[in-house]
Amino acid sequence: MTGLALAATAAPARRREKQPGRGWLLLPPVLVLLGFFGYPLVLVVLQSLESKTGEFGLSVWLDVLGSAEFRDAAWKTVALALGATAGCVVLGTFLALVIAFVPFPGARTLSRLVDTVLAFPSFLIALAFTFIYGSAGILGAGGFLYSPFGILLAEITFYTPFVMRPALAAFGQVSSAQMEVAASLGAKPGRVLRRVILPEALPSLASGACLTMLLAMNEFGIVLFLGAKDVTTLPMLVYGKGIVTFDFPQACVIAVVNVVFSLALYGTYRRLTKGDRRAAVDQA
Repeated sequence: MTGLALAATAAPARRREKQPGRGWLLLPPVLVLLGFFGYPLVLVVLQSLESKTGEFGLSVWLDVLGSAEFRDAAWKTVALALGATAGCVVLGTFLALVIAFVPFPGARTLSRLVDTVLAFPSFLIALAFTFIYGSAGILGAGGFLYSPFGILLAEITFYTPFVMRPALAAFGQVSSAQMEVAASLGAKPGRVLRRVILPEALPSLASGACLTMLLAMNEFGIVLFLGAKDVTTLPMLVYGKGIVTFDFPQACVIAVVNVVFSLALYGTYRRLTKGDRRAAVDQA
């Protein structure tokens, strides 16, 4: 049996050895990626190093990074992203726990209803909030909607499924035997939740939180549509510099900073999801 297993694992390696020279097949997609994504990014970086007077250097970077406008936008971007992520983790985990462990009619329908939000563009959430809470809306709340709190509420509503969906998948893999043993030993439901259920779902919750923060940091439609007073995020600042004032070098600097933040969060998300998959394989 051991010989058969070794032969089975060695066979794909032999097949790969017999098929040399296939690396050129990767050339077309690599060229497409470089043309559509790499080249524009290089242009943005080069534009960020060239001032309006044509001088090449770091003067634009120093002006932007040293300005109070940039620091304020960066702080508000991070604060809104952290707040939206925290709200989505709390709400998404709660909804996932209810759907996964509380039997009630319509649980599957509720899960699918929440999932439909994933198919909507973000500005539709802002539009719906305007119809409900706007000055001329159903409730006529008005003021709070055009504040950071209104943006935060809209982002939590829109991005909660991005945490809820992986949490549901993780809760579905929790062994019922573990929960039954914990209950038989006298553990109360809250202790079972803290010691058995949540630790199993922690990698999925962390990856969902990273993805949510990545998306919230780059959110543009909700912030633009609500038009909250004195709320300028980095994407909004790029829009203002590039489209409104036509200051392309400064817009490119802010865009590069935003890309760096996004890549760092995406790398964290990939590491977490890789660890989650590896744990699932080990358990199998």
